[in-house]
Amino acid sequence: MKYIIALLFLVFLNSCKKETLKPVTIKEDVTFLSDDALEGRQTGTDGEKTAAKYIANRFKILGLEGKGTNNYFQTFTFKPKTNPHQKVNYTVKDGDSTITGTNVLGFINNNAENTIIIGAHYDHLGYGAEGSLHRGEKAIHNGADDNASGVSVMLNLAEKLNGKYTNNNYLFMAFSGEEMGLLGSNYFVKNPTIDTKKANYMINMDMVGRLKADSTLAVYGVGTSPILKQTLKAHNSNFKLIQKESGIGPSDHTSFYNADIPVLHFFTGQHEDYHKPSDDFEKLNYEGMKTISNYIFEVISDLDDNGKLPFRKTKNESEETPRFKVGLGVIPDYLFDGKGMRIDGISEDKPAQKAGLQKGDIVVKLGDSAVVDMMSYMKVLATFEKGNTTKVVVDRKGEMVEAEINF
Repeated sequence: MKYIIALLFLVFLNSCKKETLKPVTIKEDVTFLSDDALEGRQTGTDGEKTAAKYIANRFKILGLEGKGTNNYFQTFTFKPKTNPHQKVNYTVKDGDSTITGTNVLGFINNNAENTIIIGAHYDHLGYGAEGSLHRGEKAIHNGADDNASGVSVMLNLAEKLNGKYTNNNYLFMAFSGEEMGLLGSNYFVKNPTIDTKKANYMINMDMVGRLKADSTLAVYGVGTSPILKQTLKAHNSNFKLIQKESGIGPSDHTSFYNADIPVLHFFTGQHEDYHKPSDDFEKLNYEGMKTISNYIFEVISDLDDNGKLPFRKTKNESEETPRFKVGLGVIPDYLFDGKGMRIDGISEDKPAQKAGLQKGDIVVKLGDSAVVDMMSYMKVLATFEKGNTTKVVVDRKGEMVEAEINF
């Protein structure tokens, strides 16, 4: 039945005219893209192709021009990496063990000098590709937050910006291959369909569907152009903003930062359903997503008459990240800005669970070292090896609890 619903919805979108179409809501976009019928949208699969067609149809109905190499589509063929440190080979002969990904591009042409790029990846992990944190039976990873949420907000922005703030053109991009290593965005930057020297700045949305009760919103890349911090602050009346300077991170904005384009990446945080089959549409905060979309729209409107933003290099924070031989088996709350490292989830049968640690615990000491933030936690964790035993102290609702950790 779900397959029938998906196909009927695509037929419906194909047959609709922009002037008679009832606006599609953020929730409706997420629900379609994260339906079981698309089987987790893994790069190169039929499910991903169905998602690509859906997004292209949404662009068409909204009145966007196709800006791929074939109307709305830009395909790229690659051979999967066997060595995680090797570069992807996009030029593959004989089609042996190759995968074809598809970027989807829609363009609002305001006949302006510069173009703002607004993007989100739409691929996910299928039935549990590499990167899955699921340890049970084979199951569809629908990726509602990761990243049907970002695509739906992108589509909402495309609707809002059509005919508005016309001092820039707008290129909307749904990237393929993000989960396999930022492949689609990397390919586009190397094979652009616009003049990237005329790219003003790039906005990326990856996992924006789980705005928490405290309204914490992380924005990365705020140091990549001097005006970005003050603009974000000027329009913020709803969020507890966590601002990060670096333009480097594990999502598609990195590809554009590496091409000397200012970037902003929006993110509502990790959660226990990340890269698991339980990342489903009913768990998303749709009012929060609307608020995020409105916020980004206001930021874009403010920057409309600022001309082309100057690019600024930032410190690569990822280069300082220690390498680990062991792990606690927790999901950190990356948006926590208090003292310590707050645990946002506990993995089954790992040291933290065996030690009795709980979701919401704040790690304040590990071994003999104080933990004051995420970086200090990672640095001390990197000193332990498999077989080591140590003490951990956590703040549990104001009470200091000590436990023994066996790595």
